[in-house]
Amino acid sequence: MNKLCLLLLLAVSVAGAQDLALVRKDGKFGYIGKSGEFAIQPKFKKAKSFADGLAVAEDGVKWGFLDKKGNWAIPATFDDAKDFNSGYAVVSKGKKWYYINKRGEEVKAPASDKVFDFVGGVAMIKSGDKVGFMNSQLKVVVEPKYQIIKEFVGNYARVKNNDQWGIIDKTGKVIVETAYDDLGDYVKGAAWAKRGSALGVVNNGKFIAVDGAQKIWDFNESDLTYAKKDDKIGFIDRSGKWVIEPKFDKARAFSKGLAPVNVGKKWGYANAKGAVVIEPKYDDAAIFSEGMAPVKEKNWGFINESGKIVIPTQYGLPIGGIMGLVSSIKEEETGFVNGVVRVKNEKRWGFLKPDGTVLGNQWFDNAELFSN
Repeated sequence: MNKLCLLLLLAVSVAGAQDLALVRKDGKFGYIGKSGEFAIQPKFKKAKSFADGLAVAEDGVKWGFLDKKGNWAIPATFDDAKDFNSGYAVVSKGKKWYYINKRGEEVKAPASDKVFDFVGGVAMIKSGDKVGFMNSQLKVVVEPKYQIIKEFVGNYARVKNNDQWGIIDKTGKVIVETAYDDLGDYVKGAAWAKRGSALGVVNNGKFIAVDGAQKIWDFNESDLTYAKKDDKIGFIDRSGKWVIEPKFDKARAFSKGLAPVNVGKKWGYANAKGAVVIEPKYDDAAIFSEGMAPVKEKNWGFINESGKIVIPTQYGLPIGGIMGLVSSIKEEETGFVNGVVRVKNEKRWGFLKPDGTVLGNQWFDNAELFSN
């Protein structure tokens, strides 16, 4: 293959992978691109966001799957349909639920009492009151032997057996023995854990009690997470050591070296040494992303890392699901994601760019996050 052909294929691939956002205008659903213009005109009574390159939509009373041009990649012949993930979607006809591939063909999967969605390359399988999981090659990785397997976070999932919690990876290998009364998500070798009355951290399989901890929140990509002691919030590291003494009334996760903290009913930001570097003067505050963070003064706006307001506090921010759909919005997705942020302006929804201008100069009845 010559260089020109390769470049053309890459260009087509990038164009085909464009992010689109589900929006509703004048009672109909369509999809916009990052230009703010409609990539697929609003003509659907019901539809869902793109996932794994296709979007679930309704044509009359049946469900099918759209491609990025708005064509029916898989005709609307199903009574119900769920999102594609890892190359498969769960659909139903009559009372039967089953998997299809991207050609719309039914695929044979391992026996299971319930058909579960794929998420991140795995899907649960169930036999009686026990669960295991299969991979995207439709091969059983773990036979049904656990009471509960939670959704994988990265390569790791919490599992429960004999009323005790542990951690496994996507090969089924036990990373943390099922020996804890409660357990958080396992991120970069650590998770909070409860053993009897002791609350602490599991670090690379070893339990370390955290002095005086009343509650510990999940770790993220930061090396610190927030925890409560004597009804105040501080921060611990992955070894369970208090790095920032408990002195805040509330706090949220670190991102880009700054964490929202609450002092005397007002929110500001602290650095990794615990010093408050952006004055607590806001009614609420969320984590930084792409150099800006949402802050609330009756309504929401954005500050930069110096604490300067760069987008006026005149908007609403999505905290839960909209459009009557289950929301998968994470805390980090309430801010800027890939150059845009979803906001509410009175009763309308739209997207802001970093300079505060409205994407496509359009507002919608509803809007979901960009996805592909």
